[in-house]
Amino acid sequence: MVRNVRRRVAGIGALAAVGAVMAGCTVNVPDPAAPKPSPTESTLATPSITPGHDAAAVAGKDLPLAAGNTLAPGDPVTVSTRLEEVPGWTVVHSGLQGEVRYRKNDGCTLAARVSVNQGPLTVAEDDAASTKELFRYLDPGIAVDHLKPVSLRWGQDSDKPQHSVEFLALESSAATGGNAAVVMARLFSVPASSVYISVACPDDGSLDKARAEAAAQLVVVPPG
Repeated sequence: MVRNVRRRVAGIGALAAVGAVMAGCTVNVPDPAAPKPSPTESTLATPSITPGHDAAAVAGKDLPLAAGNTLAPGDPVTVSTRLEEVPGWTVVHSGLQGEVRYRKNDGCTLAARVSVNQGPLTVAEDDAASTKELFRYLDPGIAVDHLKPVSLRWGQDSDKPQHSVEFLALESSAATGGNAAVVMARLFSVPASSVYISVACPDDGSLDKARAEAAAQLVVVPPG
């Protein structure tokens, strides 16, 4: 069963709770005085069509951070996952405020969330800078220079060549104390929406395995 994470989030403040899995680089609830994206209703909007925009062409090739301006305003990028089909993984909740959360029998957890109305954090047509602003918003103490590029699967068409979408990731080893964890995120500047995925495990070895399983079962879904 495919589980889709759709746009049901009133800003990204709620993401801080998901990111709190990090150890040694905790994602904190930001200062209430910091700029916040405006709320959005928990309903699906009518899909928008941008004249001259070829959504199929965008979905049919890789989307590095530098190519974020090829997206169109309107519907957000979303996430689809089949992680519950992997032995040991179970669904904790799905579709709750735009989040799907899983737990594995070895103690690992995964959460994926989609947020919209991220305009106050975006840097015009610059997904890399926008994503760094997202991380700074979640934790002003994060050293964004330590973020690493990672790739996830882009597009759901299994009968076509696979493509990838680039995210930025913040990693934490269990050796620093606490959980081994990774937070992967991208703020798509043109549609002003973000995808945020966190994986946390008791140790580095189980995190490596959980990341591989997630990468095989999680798809970032282009709009349109």
